[in-house]
Amino acid sequence: MRFVLASQSPARLGVLRSAGFDPSVVVSGVDEDAVAASLTDPAPEELVRALAAAKAEAVFEALGGHTDMVIVGCDSMLSINGEMVGKPITPEAARERWASMAGKTGELLTGHAIIRVENGERTKEASGTEGTTVRFGTPSQEEVEAYIASGEPLQVAGGFTLDGLGGWFIEGIDGDFSSVIGISLPLTRRLLTEVGVSVIDLWTRPAS
Repeated sequence: MRFVLASQSPARLGVLRSAGFDPSVVVSGVDEDAVAASLTDPAPEELVRALAAAKAEAVFEALGGHTDMVIVGCDSMLSINGEMVGKPITPEAARERWASMAGKTGELLTGHAIIRVENGERTKEASGTEGTTVRFGTPSQEEVEAYIASGEPLQVAGGFTLDGLGGWFIEGIDGDFSSVIGISLPLTRRLLTEVGVSVIDLWTRPAS
């Protein structure tokens, strides 16, 4: 069975490969702002789940009648200071982001949506969210500027990573480590089970 990751995130791909999967990567190209704008005052969990579902759906449509596969779409956002924030994109936005979240606590929300395809037909779907508390440190201005100059925080939810340079500025987390990186292994396993797929059937190497 083919496992399709509807994301261009190297971090998500790395998590899955470390966990024994060898995903096919198909980028969805979904306009996230348009999806968000189509929702009426969504709860944070509803927003990330809807974005994940839109990505999985777009990849399903792009792949047409390919047989025997599961498609997983993912989306992550940080809930902090009473608002939901995604990728900073620009250095200016990343600088403002770190100024507002340094020394504080936020919740990284990750939404996943899975579509199962059998004999070229969509047969089952499942979706869900995972929330993990992140405790931010207080980096110096010099550290923030160096981090922004690296380019790493610009294209990641919340403007930080846990498994890269940003890990130096995270005091700790309460919850699922893999979810903060971008794809929750526990949630993915539960959703795969809902659509009748076992993770062990997707392992590409023997369990150690």
